Amino acid sequence: MIKSGVHFLRACVLTTLIVQLPAFARQIEKPLTSQELVRLVYQLSARSAKKEDVISEIRRRGIGFPLTGGIRSLVASKSGSDADLRRTLEEAERRRVNPAESTLPPEAEGEEVLRRARESALAAADEMPDFVVKQIIKRSFARGSTKNWRSSDQLTVAVSYRGGTGEQYKLLAVNGLPAAAQSSENNSYEQVGGTSSTGEYVSMMKSLFDASSQSKFKMTDTDLLRERRTIVYEFEVKKENSQQMIKAGSAASAQSVVTGYRGRLWLDRENYRVLRIENISTDIPADFPVTAASSRIDYDWVMIAEQKYLLPVRAEIVLTSGLGEREYQSRNEIRFRNYQKYGSEVKILEDDGADLPEEIPNNP
Repeated sequence: MIKSGVHFLRACVLTTLIVQLPAFARQIEKPLTSQELVRLVYQLSARSAKKEDVISEIRRRGIGFPLTGGIRSLVASKSGSDADLRRTLEEAERRRVNPAESTLPPEAEGEEVLRRARESALAAADEMPDFVVKQIIKRSFARGSTKNWRSSDQLTVAVSYRGGTGEQYKLLAVNGLPAAAQSSENNSYEQVGGTSSTGEYVSMMKSLFDASSQSKFKMTDTDLLRERRTIVYEFEVKKENSQQMIKAGSAASAQSVVTGYRGRLWLDRENYRVLRIENISTDIPADFPVTAASSRIDYDWVMIAEQKYLLPVRAEIVLTSGLGEREYQSRNEIRFRNYQKYGSEVKILEDDGADLPEEIPNNP
């Protein structure tokens, strides 16, 4: 579920998408020179909304020079240490140093990786144990599309998952202070106000691979994610086949729409597992209060009752909403901590507010 100011939204899960051209298309133009990159980066200080254009240009052309510490510092300074831009530059450097490793595999290999990943994901969804986990959610907002984020608050939420009933959410704390004891386990997360989200655990991955969604996949790229070799696929699910929903308004007078969605999918080339899903909603009605919704979910192996399961470790939800003639954005940065067997007690700890590294180490 997603909740933003007077709006709250419900979705299977939403993420930031940057469409990337196939490898052969990037070779048509010469790579960016250091001077060209610097000119692009200097546009960021004047217009924050240019970030997506800069990222798209780097992905499209790559770089033709070593990525030095000076360039990294300049980009961090001008972009406000933007994580997406940093990852894009590091990916471009990897491609420059080892172009052969970045070449798309044969079509047959790409289809086999996708087939085995689909089988694994659907089987894992059916075999998922009942569990509890803690979400640490940092919420922020920005005016317009500037992405000039200002901190709003931080929530600590206990989530219980049971195969028969799905996910239940209970608010534990706001800004480190315990929530009211009388809060209802089923709806306290919505009642706190602001943006909230649900469906990060099983729903998103299962619906993407389910035959009823009629998802279309296209192998477009390779990447190195948490030291794992991956194939990147673009995907699309039409609105008429989608199970993704956005809900907006007060709890008493909510509006809801089903949307289509598209995005990118990172699949491990050796283990055939999903490591990341990026998702952006499509076909949102023009008169709906929420005008855009996107998400990114990173998956990794976690231990529950001495067994390994592939579950979310980090997610980011970004929404754009209309407020009269003005727009604003909300962002939830979610970390998932302490997966445990269902029935375990979820406690507030002193380190719940501590920052985690930008990239989660992979634990195969």
